[in-house]
Amino acid sequence: MTKQKSRNIRNIIIAFLLAVIIVGSAVLVMMILSDRNTEQENDNQGVAGIISDNWDPNVSKPQDDNGRQQKGTQIPGYSTAVMNEGDMTLKISIGNPKENTVGFIATLKLMDGTVLYTSPLLNPGQGMEEVPLNQTLSKGTYDAEVCYQCVAMDEEQSLLNAAESAFQLIVN
Repeated sequence: MTKQKSRNIRNIIIAFLLAVIIVGSAVLVMMILSDRNTEQENDNQGVAGIISDNWDPNVSKPQDDNGRQQKGTQIPGYSTAVMNEGDMTLKISIGNPKENTVGFIATLKLMDGTVLYTSPLLNPGQGMEEVPLNQTLSKGTYDAEVCYQCVAMDEEQSLLNAAESAFQLIVN
């Protein structure tokens, strides 16, 4: 075999091995990223939302009879929320007011116990304006609530008391 043919075969083998390494690396990276996304989705019952660190409930602070701001944990309240049949998101402001000293885990559910969304731990000032749902709903009016489980902001993240905020969920 001539030197030229030998060099060509060697170059082809090197190019082939490089291609295998590049493709193998790409597959490995895709598998790792896929595993990370699956872990995040599983933490949130298959759905995840965009959580803002500068969430503002845009509501007035509760005051006592003398006009002074009340102390204690603030819980956002709702009257109604509207969505379309088949939607997988609900436009509702769920979060933890920045004035609070505890974390929240917010669970959006129907009064029959059907859980539509459970958030990760929301630190004070964190929240979302659009909540992803883990199922669609048929047309109708539903009694719903957001249950706010308070969590101590210490190493143990002990569960404290909880509060519910009921509202009507209208599906068009």
